[in-house]
Amino acid sequence: MSVKDVVVKRFQKLCTERNMKINELANISGVTPSTAYSMMDESRRDISIITIKKFCDGLDITLGEFFSTPEFDNLEQEIK
Repeated sequence: MSVKDVVVKRFQKLCTERNMKINELANISGVTPSTAYSMMDESRRDISIITIKKFCDGLDITLGEFFSTPEFDNLEQEIK
């Protein structure tokens, strides 16, 4: 699984836990809904750390809390 896939799944899980749609997350994070939906698009591979930080701010969590999961810890090395 790629880093982007894990990031998307983490935001989906957090939204589900908070009974929130990705559009709502975008609105409370000060990010355009199109940015949020493009993040979910499998064909787009890049997500900026600034966007991740804004989403974390909207969820009232730190970047450390966001990335502190076994899924991130178990990612394979990107350099092959």
